[in-house]
Amino acid sequence: MGPLGSSPAPGVVERTRRRKHVPLRTCVACRRTLAKRDLIRIVRTPEGAIEIDLKGKRAGRGAYVCHQQDCWDVALKQGVLGRALKASITSEQIVGLRIQLESVVGRD
Repeated sequence: MGPLGSSPAPGVVERTRRRKHVPLRTCVACRRTLAKRDLIRIVRTPEGAIEIDLKGKRAGRGAYVCHQQDCWDVALKQGVLGRALKASITSEQIVGLRIQLESVVGRD
């Protein structure tokens, strides 16, 4: 800054801070767009397993669901999650996802 604090001194470049890009994703159940970190990612791995991916880095086709119980009920009961993952989800996989969900929600 210059002597009066109004502008930079001659020859000095003032840096401006850029806001960091926040990736957005859509919940497959309620269709709300939220920050990626505010949603839970479910992935269909190349082997065909359907799992919760907490880090969001696992290979495979992914879909995002809110933390709200209503969204999970819609996603699992109405087949929305299966459509988003382009796979049929068995009742055993649904039970497994619910067990994984309880452990994830318990952490928050």
